[in-house]
Amino acid sequence: MFKVTSSASTTQSLIGASAFVLAIWLAWQAGTNIVSADLQPVILAGIVAAGAVLVVQILKNWRSGLYLFIVGMFLEDLPRKYLGNGTVLFFGKDLLLAIVYVSFLIDLRKMKGKRFHPACLIPLVIFVAFALVQAFNPNSPSIFYGMLGVKLDFYYLPIFFLAYYLLRNEDDLKKFLILNGAFAAVIAVLGITQAIVGNSFLNPTNLAPELQDLGNLYKESPITHQLLSLPDSVFVSSGRYSQFLLLMVVLLLGGAGYLLLESPRGRRLIFLVIGVLGGGVLFSGSRGTVSYSVISVCVFAVAFLWGAPWKQRQARRSFKAVRRFVTVGVLALAALIFIFPDEAGSRIAFYAETLSPNSSAYEASFRAWDYPIMNFVSVFNQPNWLLGNGTGTASLGTQYVSKFLGQPAPRIGVEEGYGTLILEMGIIAPLLWIVWTATLLFASWRIVSKLRGTRFFPLAFAIFWYAFLLLYPFQYATMVVFQNYITNAYLWLLVGILFRLPDFLAPSFQSRVVWKAQQPAEATTV
Repeated sequence: MFKVTSSASTTQSLIGASAFVLAIWLAWQAGTNIVSADLQPVILAGIVAAGAVLVVQILKNWRSGLYLFIVGMFLEDLPRKYLGNGTVLFFGKDLLLAIVYVSFLIDLRKMKGKRFHPACLIPLVIFVAFALVQAFNPNSPSIFYGMLGVKLDFYYLPIFFLAYYLLRNEDDLKKFLILNGAFAAVIAVLGITQAIVGNSFLNPTNLAPELQDLGNLYKESPITHQLLSLPDSVFVSSGRYSQFLLLMVVLLLGGAGYLLLESPRGRRLIFLVIGVLGGGVLFSGSRGTVSYSVISVCVFAVAFLWGAPWKQRQARRSFKAVRRFVTVGVLALAALIFIFPDEAGSRIAFYAETLSPNSSAYEASFRAWDYPIMNFVSVFNQPNWLLGNGTGTASLGTQYVSKFLGQPAPRIGVEEGYGTLILEMGIIAPLLWIVWTATLLFASWRIVSKLRGTRFFPLAFAIFWYAFLLLYPFQYATMVVFQNYITNAYLWLLVGILFRLPDFLAPSFQSRVVWKAQQPAEATTV
């Protein structure tokens, strides 16, 4: 035992007294706000206190922090609806991820064995460096636009490395799939409910002004003039919700194929979620989500049979997986149409009238080709297209920067993705984009080919398919999907997992990578 001096005792007494006074003051403030029915400061204080506890936990275990970040991404928009569109809420998940990055780097120093050095990074690093230089483009009104663009495009890129080390074994992979399935089911059910009862559900009347239009969107079928709402579920916009649905459709189709070939654990949940997602897609009101979901199911049917483990005589399971996908989806849609004929009928009418080539209101070819091309051509009528206007000047969220600066937003921009790259970074930007994305997809396809005939093939192909959709067809339509934080973060998360999958097949896997930090006496394998 050691003796505490009077000076140290006095200091401890002062700290204790100060903490007591602070606690009394906080309690008084909380009570005052509760009595006056002003709960927002109390809720925000609770969030900050919970965040402080989480920081300590994340520094101990970055994997838990990464999962918390994923949950935070899914649920971030919900408090923004009810507590105002504050900056703290908007950037809370990014601060959380920064702490995860720090915790990962600390843990990485203690790792022995194989390190992750993907060769496909070189073209990506070149593109990132070019975008960083363009952030200082003299044509940009402010460096803050450059900071916005860099954050949207590249802040989640390090997740690529975290995802590679996230999964230590196949149990971790199954937990990841089940977690995503559970959240997908809940969010889709809320979206379906909102489509049925109206947008007042999960959208308070006092939405922030910039969120009002996003949470109250409607469409009308052009021939029969049936009105349909566009649900946003827990998100602030129907666009983000529909992008989430398509992401989960692709991921969980691959996950269901993997679980069907590997083990029964979580299989029933995933198939149930696929049925719920089918209903969510139908009620979303998004023609793009409906079209790409149908295309994905057709592509998966062919791919799963091509990559089936014929040598292990398990190809029958792949046939069974495809059959179950179709059966579950059809039954779920039939049930929803039967129970809610009016709500489902208005959406079916909208899809049929605008997507059927025989319809007088057919729009598919215009939206898929004519409109993007018109957008791209219009770039050359806008200023500084040769050298660019600076990273972020035509990106998602420029209105927040202009509001912060107290000046009008740059009057440039197009919806088409490659046109957006030209306006921001000049004529060379699309070429650099195509080079790094093609390199990443080529490296990903090599892994998919390597996993052909194994239980991991359905999931590997699903990840490759999602990366392809995001980096090419979606980019051709708009860069907003790439810059959406959920779709962007999941690109790097899933690609990192894809690069990890071959390690699970290696005979010496259990002794190749060791993390000393977890069990010093008896090392745990990753």
